[in-house]
This record gives sequence, structure tokens and C-alpha cells, in this order.
Amino acid sequence: MPRRGLILQTRTHWLLLGLALLCSLILFLYLLECAPQTDGNASLPGIVGENYGKEYYQALLQEQEEHYQTRATSLKRQIAQLKQELQEMSEKMRSLQERKNVGANGIGYQGNKEQAPSDLLEFLHSQIDKAEVSIGAKLPSEYGVIPFESFTLMKVFQLEMGLTRHPEEKPVRKDKRDELIEVIEAGLEVINNPDEDDEQEDEDGPLGEKLVFNENDFIEGYYRTERDKGTLYELFFKKADLTEYRHVTLFRPFGPLMKVKSEMIDITRSIINIIVPLAERTEAFAQFMQNFRDVCIHQDKRIHLTVVYFGKEGLSKVKSILESVTSESNFHNYTLVSLNEEFNRGRGLNVGARAWDKGEVLMFFCDVDIYFSAEFLNSCRLNAEPGSQKGFWLLARFWLWNDLSVSIRFPDHWWI
Repeated sequence: MPRRGLILQTRTHWLLLGLALLCSLILFLYLLECAPQTDGNASLPGIVGENYGKEYYQALLQEQEEHYQTRATSLKRQIAQLKQELQEMSEKMRSLQERKNVGANGIGYQGNKEQAPSDLLEFLHSQIDKAEVSIGAKLPSEYGVIPFESFTLMKVFQLEMGLTRHPEEKPVRKDKRDELIEVIEAGLEVINNPDEDDEQEDEDGPLGEKLVFNENDFIEGYYRTERDKGTLYELFFKKADLTEYRHVTLFRPFGPLMKVKSEMIDITRSIINIIVPLAERTEAFAQFMQNFRDVCIHQDKRIHLTVVYFGKEGLSKVKSILESVTSESNFHNYTLVSLNEEFNRGRGLNVGARAWDKGEVLMFFCDVDIYFSAEFLNSCRLNAEPGSQKGFWLLARFWLWNDLSVSIRFPDHWWI
């Protein structure tokens, strides 16, 4: 009995101990359940939420990098603006210094020769007034005429070589190239920033913006130098999508360029009457009509053709060629005058000019061997004005069949 009671007491003791441990465990779980829960992701980055910490630092790094790139771009832009302003200021200072030197040299030299004006600007304007651009000059003969040289952005055509060599200058001298580039830039400045006295209206682009011309809009120019006065420049500009040309006249009176005038020229209604005296030579006339069809009928479309034919032999062939062109191109703006006499070019031109009775027209006296382009026809229109003699000469460039370029000048009041 005592042994059984000891065993029962031992079991009771362990049972109570187990119950105490169970109660302690339940109490501990209760305390954990009742305690406020903490979000592991809200802990410090890199300790508990290691993945979230990487994304956070990457985003922070990217934001800082974008900020520094924006700042660097802004600083680069400010540096570029400062450089441009510094360059413009340097150019202005250099220009003022050059004008000061030119003024001092010009007035000092003139003071030895004649009583010079006290103001340099007055002296330069007096040079323009003396030049042929403002007043005509009486010449003893055609040998006293100062010829014009023509130029484009890439080429210069001159008469110094005569007709024995191609009049295109190859290569263009650097001083002449720099001079003409300066003239074109000055012409663009006159057009893009007109004065109140300029004979031109402000035009807007297709989107309403201000129309701005650039060097690609330069068509052609002419210049000549009066050695005792200065250099005259005639410049023509045209936008590809516009019909009007801009004409700028500049004069360099041995000093800075000075604007003479700036005007707008509309040649859309200017008709050219091409007068061709002809005798026999039907094959050459067929070749001439081929170029006439390509240039005048298909491109220009503002041309009237007058053919003055001498004699009877070959007349039927000429009529057949004209009728063929009429049927193929629906072209009816031509006149055929037949003269039963020996060929005389002057007589043919006179008869052809008198055959026109449809009002004002620009006449182009042409030979059957001449090849011309649509640009040449526009040059004729730009350099002629009805009822006015301006004292300068019309430059006409012809391209012959043998590819020889010939430059010929006619007075603009001849209207040819």
C-alpha cells in the first residue's frame, strides 16, 4: 500500500507540472495574439525587407541621376548661349573697328584729292549718287560699257576670258567667293528685315509664320565695278512655292554695302514673243522645236513663237513641223510669216516684231541654233521693264548646240 500511494503521488506531481506548463504556454500564446502586429515590410530597408530596399535605392538613384542630367543640360545650354553672345559681341566690336578704320582712311585720302564731306555716311551716299546705278552715263561708244558679271551660289560667269574659253571661272578665287557670299547675306538681311521705305509687303508662310529667305532661295546675281565709285550688285531671290521674285540692289562705295532698293517682281503674266528668222535649214528648225516644246510649252507656258521664213523651198516642211507640234502639244500660240525674198536677218526681225498686235510683250530675237532653258526666260523677264531705261544692261546667257556658253548684252529699252 505505501508503494502504490507513492506512485500515485508522483503521477499527480507530474500531472500538475504538465498542467502548469500548458497554462504557461497558453498564456504566452495569448500574449502574442493580443500584442500589436508590426509589418515586416515597414522595417528599415536592407534589414528585414531586403527586396524592397533594393527597389527603393534603385528608384532613388535613378531620380538623382535624372536630376543631374537635367541640370547638366541646362548648364550646357547656358554656356552655348553665353558663347554665342560673346561671339556676336566680338563681331560687332570688330565691325565697328573696321568701319572706324575705313572711315578714317577714306576721309583722309579724299581730303588730299578734293574737299571731302565731314560725315562718312554723307560721302558714301554721294558715291551712290555719282554712280551709274542712279544716273545714266553718256558713253562715246560700246567699248566704254562696263560689263556685268553673273554668278550663282556655285559659279561665276565672266567676260574677261572672251569667247575663246569657257566664261565660267574655275576655280572661283577665295576673295571673290567671300565677297559674293557677303553680298548674298546682305541681300537676305535686307529682305528678311525690310525698312519702312522698301517696296515690298510682309508675307506669311503657309502656317502663318513670318516668311524667311535663306541662301538656298538665291537664284542669280549680277555685278560690275566702276573703279572710281564702287561695285553694283543686282540680286534675285525666289521661294520654291511662290511665284514672285525678290530683287535687291546693293552698292559698295568702296566701303560697307548700302541698300539702294528692295522690291517685289511678279513675272507670272509676262509673255515672251520669240522671233526666229529662217531660210531653209529645216533640220535645225526641227531640233529647235524639240527644245521649244520641252522648255516653252511643257515648262514655261507663257511663250508666243513667231517664225519669219524666207523663200519657198522648205516652207512646207516648216509648216509640217509646226502642225505636228500643234497636234501633239495642243499649242496654237505661234505665227508663221512667209516672205518670198532673200534671207535678211534684220528684215526678218523687223517683220516679226511688227507682226505682233496683241498689246505689250517682251520680244526675244533668237536664231534657230540657240538652245535656252526656262531659267533663261525668267532672266529675260527679270531684267526688262516696259517704258523704262535704268542705265544697266540685260545679261543674256545662251547655250549653243556645241555647248559653248556665250554672254551677250542688250540695252533693256530694246526689249529683246
